[in-house]
Amino acid sequence: MVHPPPDRQLAISYMDGSRDPASLFAHARHLRDEGRGRTITFSPKVFIPITTLCRDTCTYCTFAKPPGAGGEYLSPDDVVAIAEAGDAAGCREALLTLGDRPEDRWPQARRFLESQGHTTTIGYVRAMSEHIVASTGLFPHANPGVMTSSQMAGLRPSNVSMGMMLENISPRLMEPGMPHHNCPDKDPVLRMGVIETAGQLRIPFTTGILVGIGETTPEIVDSLFALREVADRLGHIQEVIVQNFRAKADTRMRRSAEPIPAWFAIVVAVARWILGPETNLQVPPNLTERYEIYLDAGINDWGGVSPLTIDWVNPEAPWPHLEELRVRTEAKGFELVPRLPVYPEYMDDQWIDPGLLGRVRDAADERGYAIRRQREGVR
Repeated sequence: MVHPPPDRQLAISYMDGSRDPASLFAHARHLRDEGRGRTITFSPKVFIPITTLCRDTCTYCTFAKPPGAGGEYLSPDDVVAIAEAGDAAGCREALLTLGDRPEDRWPQARRFLESQGHTTTIGYVRAMSEHIVASTGLFPHANPGVMTSSQMAGLRPSNVSMGMMLENISPRLMEPGMPHHNCPDKDPVLRMGVIETAGQLRIPFTTGILVGIGETTPEIVDSLFALREVADRLGHIQEVIVQNFRAKADTRMRRSAEPIPAWFAIVVAVARWILGPETNLQVPPNLTERYEIYLDAGINDWGGVSPLTIDWVNPEAPWPHLEELRVRTEAKGFELVPRLPVYPEYMDDQWIDPGLLGRVRDAADERGYAIRRQREGVR
């Protein structure tokens, strides 16, 4: 198949409708099949919202809440109870999600951390990660936002992978009236620095972009090229998520338009074209009714899907039942298989802490995917 190498202006023209995307979709599928084959993966996970407190005020976010209105920490007993329930249900991933540095804004956060013997939320995340590893068969995947190098190094022995969405490379989204105004942790320079540090520390890392929050088409394309550059240079980007914005009733962006799936699929195909055949490319299946459209755009992963917990970031969007996910994936000619929160190509001592590597290998089959567990299932 003849198709030009990734080109910024051509990518923009596909997305702004000035060029027929038919050849783009065909090329995206070809790249996916070349690099990842006909296997589509998902991660059986349990979602553990360590804290819903945050110092940022993103205008589209319903996860973060103030004290007294849902903003709180999970206690160690709550964390372990959720993890143990996920373990019993056949999950493999413990997704630890939280707001950025709430102790810098909320005295309630500082008081809770002091009661647990910690001064930072990241320190508490580290303790909970270690607790999960010690008490369950789950593998923590921390998604704590902006971190220092020492904080990331401290999480590495208990987390097989980590993640943080870039969202967008443009600082314009931090200007007054934009969704990241007064959100210091959404500075793209800081976030790219965290992504780069993860590579220097040899941490398998998940990142991605959020589409539909007020960015321009060139800014989407520039974000994808920025992720490609750091992935090519450091080799640690195990997965790129392309996520569509969903308006939520209790946010300032509740009346904002959501990306139309047919157009968003073009963004996904552009992402495959820019990121290349080897990239693990994910679109969440719970944010689009006919999600299999993204298989035609070149994805090879559905991300985390939970049998127990809601999507705390998009609570209005339930996970698909695993059987439905399997049927709709297989109807497009693919095999659906569960994976661990670290991809097969990262399962060696270069990427995984020695204390976790044996556990990872014991949990993986001969292809590096998750060994199916008896009670595995997704509602």
